[in-house]
Amino acid sequence: MRRPYIGLAALLVALLVTAVACGEAPPPQDEAAPPGPERAETQEAFWSHLEALCGQAFSGAVAEQEAVEDDFQDRELIMHVRECDPDEIRIPLHVGEDRSRTWVITRTAQGLRLKHDHRHEDGTEEELTQYGGDTEEPGTEGHQDFHADQFTAELLPEAATNVWTLEVEPGESFAYQLVREGTDRRVRFEFDLSETVPAPPAPWGFEDEG
Repeated sequence: MRRPYIGLAALLVALLVTAVACGEAPPPQDEAAPPGPERAETQEAFWSHLEALCGQAFSGAVAEQEAVEDDFQDRELIMHVRECDPDEIRIPLHVGEDRSRTWVITRTAQGLRLKHDHRHEDGTEEELTQYGGDTEEPGTEGHQDFHADQFTAELLPEAATNVWTLEVEPGESFAYQLVREGTDRRVRFEFDLSETVPAPPAPWGFEDEG
């Protein structure tokens, strides 16, 4: 008495298997392409402008300074595009005899990153170092904004609204700017790219490199 039901059940299973086999199966997980870089063409062009300066040094001056602790006025400023790797460019900033500061620009999957490497004269890191941020917009080939990251906000809470800007006009000028949004804190350095100056000594802690 139960055989007809068993036969019917087997038929239904066979039909279900056939329907699944005829449908489109989802692609295996390992066939999905890994995410690629999301850097904009403008950021790639900006990076190329920086690379073109590699090995050169330029003099600059303070264009604006408001509500900052360091007094950069009347001190010689020299930027040296000292090291250029495929995904990292290091630019020491010399302020008079002070060789403690280096701007570090790196490529990330989503854009560009700016960090500040601060060293004591013996080469050890200062307490406030490695702060900075990432781009959040494509920017332009001559202008990129870097918004403070979480590390910076935890290291220095008042800097959580910092926005750093790098600008480059090939053959003409380079600028570094800091604005702390919601405050009057602001500093801007401008460098003349039309004429190189002799390369300065290595930044503190990197005398044996480069």
